Amino acid sequence: MSNWKDTDIVEVDQPELTAAERLYLPQIVGGMKTTVFRHLLRKRVRDEKVVQYPEQKVTVRKENYRGVHRLNRDEQGRVACVACFMCATACPANCIHIEGAESPWPDREKYPVRFEIDELRCIYCGMCEEACPVDAIELTPLYHLVGTSREEMIFDKERLLEIFDETKDEKPRKNPSITGY
Repeated sequence: MSNWKDTDIVEVDQPELTAAERLYLPQIVGGMKTTVFRHLLRKRVRDEKVVQYPEQKVTVRKENYRGVHRLNRDEQGRVACVACFMCATACPANCIHIEGAESPWPDREKYPVRFEIDELRCIYCGMCEEACPVDAIELTPLYHLVGTSREEMIFDKERLLEIFDETKDEKPRKNPSITGY
């Protein structure tokens, strides 16, 4: 037994198509208009945006671009990370792996013995950067990320500190204030 009333049922008739509509002519003309007028006639504007990489480099907006990671150093030149595992916990791609140990320095409890980021697995979302309480990890404006094997793309602590040494003069973001550089 049905609970439907006759007033609940609405019949929809299929509209009658013209001969041109049956041949899809309006759709083809609309598609050609988009292709010809928007793409081919604007070729000059598009060519101004083309860069011959790697001979020419693109300048990126440092305020919002997220590229290769770096591990910051503190004022004494040590790794700024305190091995709190907040970045690894916040990472949705699960690409950060840390092994912590008791710190040899009196100003912190732990430091990372091993710190690795799988750059191929990373989605460059910036969650690790936001989660870090001491601003130890940052995403730089470097975009030339090249490797011939997966092992080359797993950046260890030394490689991440090298990237800091390469990019320490340029500040990727406006406000990491804890590391003081």
